[in-house]
Amino acid sequence: MSVKVAPPPGCTIDVSDPQVQEAAIRIQASYRGHRSRSELRARGPPRILQELRDVVLVEGSAAKLECRVSAFPDPFIVWSKGGAALQDGPKYRYVFEDPDVVALVVRDGELSDLGRYTVTVKNPFGETSGSASIRVQVPARVSRGPESARWKRGGTVVLKADISGEPPPLVAWLKDGDDVDEDERVFFDVGDSSSILTIKNARPQDSGKYEVFVENHLGSDQSFARLDVL
Repeated sequence: MSVKVAPPPGCTIDVSDPQVQEAAIRIQASYRGHRSRSELRARGPPRILQELRDVVLVEGSAAKLECRVSAFPDPFIVWSKGGAALQDGPKYRYVFEDPDVVALVVRDGELSDLGRYTVTVKNPFGETSGSASIRVQVPARVSRGPESARWKRGGTVVLKADISGEPPPLVAWLKDGDDVDEDERVFFDVGDSSSILTIKNARPQDSGKYEVFVENHLGSDQSFARLDVL
C-alpha cells in the first residue's frame, strides 16, 4: 500500500510565482554560460575522426560515402569530384547524421560516377579534407551486336560487337550454338569496349548463325547475326 505524504509547510513550490520563474531563468542562463565556456575551450580547426572508405556502386543503385568529424563552430561542408564541387540535389545528396557524421549519397549509379571523391570541412579556424573512391560495377551488356551480312567466298569476314561491363565481362562467340573453334583462319579479339570475330578466306561452310555472348557476376547478354558466304 502506497502512502502519500504531504510536504512540510513552506516547502511547496508555486511555478507561477514570478520569483520562481526568475530563479529558473537564472539557472538556465548559468547552464548556458557554463556550456559556452566549455565549448569555447574546444574551438579550433575541424578534425576528421573517422576517414572516408572506398565503396562499390552498382549501376542503377545508390552508394554513400561518410566520415566522422569534430568541429566547433559548426563547419561548412563541400563535396567534390576531380576538383569540381558537387551540388546538393537529385543526383548528389548532402546528408548530416548524428552531431558529427557527414555523408554524400550518390544516386542512380552509372559508369561515369567512377572516381575519387573529396570532402572538405572548414570553419573560421581552418579546414581539413579526406578522400575515397567509388568503384562502379556494371552488368555485362552487348550495346550493339554484329550485323547480318553476305560475303563472297575467299573474302575476310569481320563481325563486330560493342560491349560493356565492369568488371570486364567474359566474351564468347558461337556458331549455330557451338563455341567457335579458333585457329589461324577463324579467331576473335576482345578490347575494352568491343569484340571482333574475324574469318579469313571465307568458305560456304562458314555460313550460319553467329552469337556473341558476354557475362560477368552481375549479369549476361547476347546478340545474334546471320552470315551467308556465297
